[in-house]
Amino acid sequence: MPRKSTSVKTDIRDLPIDFVRYLEDKEKELIERFLDCRTFVLELFPDCNELLYHTHALTSVYSISDKLGDAFCMLPIYSNHFNLGLNQGTRLKDPHGLLTGTGKLIRHIDIESTSDYRNPRVRDLLKSAANLAVSEMKNPTKMIGQTISKIKKAN
Repeated sequence: MPRKSTSVKTDIRDLPIDFVRYLEDKEKELIERFLDCRTFVLELFPDCNELLYHTHALTSVYSISDKLGDAFCMLPIYSNHFNLGLNQGTRLKDPHGLLTGTGKLIRHIDIESTSDYRNPRVRDLLKSAANLAVSEMKNPTKMIGQTISKIKKAN
């Protein structure tokens, strides 16, 4: 009997099927933009870990360890949009005024097209965010470049 696949191949790193099932409920254009933005982040940081969640939003979180507390950015996908969130956004220099939001720490960039993230200004912000996360990391991680689903399995 053939073994059931637990992941779906993508251009850069496979996605677990439990995440893909939720992703498939989104509009095709939104899925394509999310996958491209995910590729952009993973190309910049191939050794980061990707933590996948499904709470109020379907979210991929990018961390320098296997801990959410060491994350530097995230891609939360809502019903009809997603954004690029920076976990310590209020602590970053943002000379171009790209970041929006009112939270105590998190700031984000609304994503409507590839030009909203595939540019040097966003790349520099992401690098600053990752450097900040590295500078504050308490314990080095043994996990590098993994995609880890934190989605609860249905009974």
